[in-house]
Amino acid sequence: MPESVGRRWVAVLLAGLCAGLPALAQDGRRPDAGARWMAQVTYVVDGDSVWVRGEVDGQRRRVRLDGIDAPEICQDSGREARAALQAMVLKRRVRVIGRAYDDYGRLIATLEQDGQDVAQRLVAGGWAWGHRYEHYPVTYGAEEEAARQARHGLFAQATPELPADFRRRHGPCTRPTR
Repeated sequence: MPESVGRRWVAVLLAGLCAGLPALAQDGRRPDAGARWMAQVTYVVDGDSVWVRGEVDGQRRRVRLDGIDAPEICQDSGREARAALQAMVLKRRVRVIGRAYDDYGRLIATLEQDGQDVAQRLVAGGWAWGHRYEHYPVTYGAEEEAARQARHGLFAQATPELPADFRRRHGPCTRPTR
């Protein structure tokens, strides 16, 4: 193959590869954002964020549980929500099902422990709210309603404050990073 044809071929190939990069960056996907893998929970940051270490690659990742919002650590019931999550998953094996990355670089994922959705269990126990999206039903809405009716966890309070409202009024708590 003549040298000029080879260079053109490489240029076309590189242009094609580069054209796909903005789409990759735009939707927030990274290689493990659609993957499933087994990991061990090494640290619980708060009621909806953990650090895990992958079983195969040994890589540490910060994971935000998909579909819920737990109280901030400095908010009423924040430490109790973290303790509930610690009791479920700390130093235990979980399946991580990645969906995307958030603005803070955390993998947004579903965690399954012994075949059960950890976020769903937290909401059912009254330690987190299901996510609220405009014009969409609340994630884990039935579990949240049952926890409210039974006055489980943070729903034992007369008027528990949504974490998003708390953050708007006070800003985020200072969180340890690991």
